[in-house]
Amino acid sequence: MLPHLRKMFASETGVATIELALIAPILAVMTIGIVDISNAYSRKLALEQGAHRAIEKVMQTTANDTVEGTLATEAVCQVNGMNSDGTCKTSPITSSNVTVTWRRECTATGSYTATAGGTTTPATYTTSTDYDADPCPSTATEADYIQVYITDKYTPLFPIHFGSSYNSAEGAYDLSASAGMRTK
Repeated sequence: MLPHLRKMFASETGVATIELALIAPILAVMTIGIVDISNAYSRKLALEQGAHRAIEKVMQTTANDTVEGTLATEAVCQVNGMNSDGTCKTSPITSSNVTVTWRRECTATGSYTATAGGTTTPATYTTSTDYDADPCPSTATEADYIQVYITDKYTPLFPIHFGSSYNSAEGAYDLSASAGMRTK
């Protein structure tokens, strides 16, 4: 019996199978994690690209809508893609995920003053009506900016929590992107 036990412990048959059984779960989790992070990053890039393209196209497409409406519609179309009939897809984001803001900076004697409230920070407006109604004083240099801000949620395949943007109540990551340009 003793020679038989020595022979069994000296045998290396099945060692590779045992090693694979120990390593396979780790490799599987790593592979799934890489795919999940890649999907989230892809979604984030789609939001950024949508915001940038909306800003680029706003100069050409504001004839039938307000600037806010055109930017929101264009951002949604760019992120979601188009249907075969040329209309925008309605998911995963909607125009409620898009925020358009204007900022006016009035520069006088080397520092900027916002015309709204006389503060020393730039005034931010959420509608073009407020923005147009609040001009800089004639003695100041005016700089106007417009910004598109898009938000979305990404639900991971597995609830692995990396980073501070994880919203545990919804079980998803909060994604956002913004793009802006100076208009004047």
